[in-house]
Amino acid sequence: MLWDEEFKLDYYVCNYCEYICCDEAAIVPPEQELIRYQQHNNTLENEGYVNMFKDFMEITVDPYASRIKTALDFGSGPTPVLATLLRQKGYDVDIYDLYFAPEKVYENKRYDLITATEVFEHLQDPLQTASLLKNHLNDQGILAIMTMFHPGDADSFNNWWYRHDATHISFYRPKTFKVLAELLGLTVLTFDHKNVCVLTK
Repeated sequence: MLWDEEFKLDYYVCNYCEYICCDEAAIVPPEQELIRYQQHNNTLENEGYVNMFKDFMEITVDPYASRIKTALDFGSGPTPVLATLLRQKGYDVDIYDLYFAPEKVYENKRYDLITATEVFEHLQDPLQTASLLKNHLNDQGILAIMTMFHPGDADSFNNWWYRHDATHISFYRPKTFKVLAELLGLTVLTFDHKNVCVLTK
């Protein structure tokens, strides 16, 4: 367990898979979470944001392009920038977002690619969500995740900027996703050891 003196809350640490999550008492209510999301400048006009997704696609999509025709952008945000970029590459893309595109269009469908960018840090039950996404992948489908990997040691974690967002409640290392893949029967294709993990069914 880690104690955060600044925010007065506990973080729980799995010594086996290196997963860290905050105490449930610190989880912000949905209406507060939505307000936080609405403050983001995540648009096609934000060049840095667009370039982040282009870099992401170079790792997670381009190497596997021959096996991708359909995609789901899970957690697309208020402006589905990644979905737009994927469509520009010719993919048939659905979007889902808890707040901004809440229709569960993925039900009764399977995809060659599912992306979850800046989603997993907000999840109370990442294993449950990962299992859901796996069930909507085609065989040899790609699950591409972006979430900042935590620095590992307690001192660095306590000073880490990424956890200062109150909506960020779950934190991972590459090993966390290796264990998650084993639990779900997925295969790890690649990491970038910063914030990207690619799994396949």
